[in-house]
Amino acid sequence: MLFDFETLAPQDCYKLVVSSVVPRPIAWVVSQDAQGHVNAAPYSFFNAFSDNPVVVGFGAGPRPEGALKDTAANIRETGEFVVNLVPESAVQGMNVTAIDFPAGVDELAEAGLTKAPSAKVKPPRIAESPVALECVTFQLVPAGRHTIVLGRVVAVHIKDDCVLDVAKCYVDTPKLGLVGRMHGRGWYTRTTDRFEVPRLSVAEWEAKKAAE
Repeated sequence: MLFDFETLAPQDCYKLVVSSVVPRPIAWVVSQDAQGHVNAAPYSFFNAFSDNPVVVGFGAGPRPEGALKDTAANIRETGEFVVNLVPESAVQGMNVTAIDFPAGVDELAEAGLTKAPSAKVKPPRIAESPVALECVTFQLVPAGRHTIVLGRVVAVHIKDDCVLDVAKCYVDTPKLGLVGRMHGRGWYTRTTDRFEVPRLSVAEWEAKKAAE
């Protein structure tokens, strides 16, 4: 079935994409305004895009009336934010922070979550998250109604018991217990169902073809 995005309504294009581009990692973003008011919200238009510098990005949509959401407004104002990754143990709290509260409401307090100090940026991280990426603004890219926020990672916190080897920077990824966003308004997936497909070199591929 072909869907021509140049003829479909934007909402229908959105539904097709979010129902098929899955699973998506979740950026649980903590920001604060110049006065220090903290905001937290999850975004599933999110991924990592560069290794040197390390750049992560997420797409922040507007409020229904068209104004910037607090996250994008805060980042535009201060240039700092923290991307926390979402473990299954904190899904319910994350869902509370997704509520469209009025500006000025502390979503972390509403969800009963714990603020922990960051090392290099002013916004706090979420203590219940096993991974927190401290970011400074790399670029803000307008994309229709959305703002694509690109952040340069300046520090990362990883839960102690999820680090296998500090010197080699080996992480016990399965132990992080992270979840991903699926389709619809409330579907998520665990990262416990995994399978391995080792990457092949050219020599290995040629040997495999010869053997067959």
